[in-house]
Amino acid sequence: MHRSTRRLLWLVAGLLLFLIASALLYQAGMARLEGKPRTFWDSFEWAAESLSTTGYGADSHWRHPAMVVLVVVVQFAGVFLVFLIVPIFLVPFLEERFERRVPRIAPKMANHVIVYRYGPAVETLLQNLAAHDVASIVVETDETAARAVLERGLPAVFSRAEEDALDVCRLPFARALVANGRDEENAALILRARQMGFRGEMFAFVEEPAHRKPMELAGATAAYTPRHIVAAALAAHASDRISPRMPGAEDLPLERREIRVAATSPLAGLTLGASNLGAASGAIVVGQWMRNRLHARCDAAMVVEPGSILEIAGDAASLDRAAAMIGSNFLRRSGPYLIAGFGEVGRKVHELLTDAGEEVRVVERQSAPGVDIIGNVLDSSVLQRASLHECRAVVLALDSDDATLFATVIARDAAPDVPVIARVNHSRNIDNIYRAGADFALSISDISGEMLSSRLLGHVARSRDEHRRVERFTVRSSRALRDMPLRQYGCSLLAIERHGAFIAVTADTVVQSGDQLYVCGAAEAVRDVDLSS
Repeated sequence: MHRSTRRLLWLVAGLLLFLIASALLYQAGMARLEGKPRTFWDSFEWAAESLSTTGYGADSHWRHPAMVVLVVVVQFAGVFLVFLIVPIFLVPFLEERFERRVPRIAPKMANHVIVYRYGPAVETLLQNLAAHDVASIVVETDETAARAVLERGLPAVFSRAEEDALDVCRLPFARALVANGRDEENAALILRARQMGFRGEMFAFVEEPAHRKPMELAGATAAYTPRHIVAAALAAHASDRISPRMPGAEDLPLERREIRVAATSPLAGLTLGASNLGAASGAIVVGQWMRNRLHARCDAAMVVEPGSILEIAGDAASLDRAAAMIGSNFLRRSGPYLIAGFGEVGRKVHELLTDAGEEVRVVERQSAPGVDIIGNVLDSSVLQRASLHECRAVVLALDSDDATLFATVIARDAAPDVPVIARVNHSRNIDNIYRAGADFALSISDISGEMLSSRLLGHVARSRDEHRRVERFTVRSSRALRDMPLRQYGCSLLAIERHGAFIAVTADTVVQSGDQLYVCGAAEAVRDVDLSS
């Protein structure tokens, strides 16, 4: 029985008792104090009329003070109950009648994935499972949380006690269990599942990295720390020292620079072929960052997207010509990294960047070891104190997506040329944060979803380290450069070495047998290159 139903029944019983008691008191008082005897039903009618505030019949005047007090008390009790019954008893009762009931036991299902507690870490995973027709069910021990999951269109089941959570989700027929509660909850859940004889895969998200091994000892197939993985990805995107952008190009006589394409750029919206950027400047476009994806297939058909960041390689003169054609300045290659937020993600980003020898500044509301500027990043004056305009990039490691979105707007307005790298909780908020001006955003939902989807669905997780590689190829026969199929593989030619010296590369260049070609492209694309024909 619902709680509101029980309360309503208690209310009805209480009202009935109050009416009977009031009628008996009134009957006795009218006979002994007023000298006007009344039957019980006459008295009951009076009590009902008084309590409901509908008025009186024949009795409307009393002489004895005790009777007057009784009448006044019943009148005020009636007024009070009108304001008490509707919001406290009647409204909850009606709400529960019209609300969707939360299932207390899972429907008949098999080969499904059980997710204990909903949250950002499993958001994308559940979407991926549904997209591949894999059944799943979320187990919640909080009825409000279970109802919220149902409102998102996801299957859910409610259990009042954590100890009973595995008894309502058809565990013996499941293919896997994903624990997304607190570390101690996850450990207890996994231990109980193993004690119940479950032999399927069990994955756990842990808040404290030191708990990974104990979680696996408890019976988990694998334990993940998605916040630390997100922090590593953010730090790697920020720093070349952590993740070199073009490994293998260290000895080449060229530089790699990044430049943002403004919406007003004369090249925005054009294809690389139509822009004539490479031929006119002599620089080579080796990649285009759009949101958090790198597009390394830079052929003539690639569109130069407004708001994107182009990665361009070449000597100093060719890079200057390319920047003039694009109409923007190259992004800074020096200065500190500014980290906004010093929670678990922010501390890990700070650790990785400082270990790599990068200069780092930290903005946090409260003083703590490692914090350089105390203040709210949503206050533009705090960003001025942090000298944001001098920074190489700002890494937003805030706990709230709303705060991240607002901080992105403020940072973009305060320093339009400083890249904004953002940590996001829910993948559904990424589009808004990009619209606010972020250059790179990564969500915990996507990271954890890809990791577990690769395990549960047998897919290969998309690598977040999407930088290019530079490979050296030896040419076996002479031919014109334009006849070589490099662009078909999505790769770019960076340089040609002939007899120990680098030669100029133009569209009319003819490569000779024995020349060394330095080819840049995504790892898979470079691996597939075949220049033997």
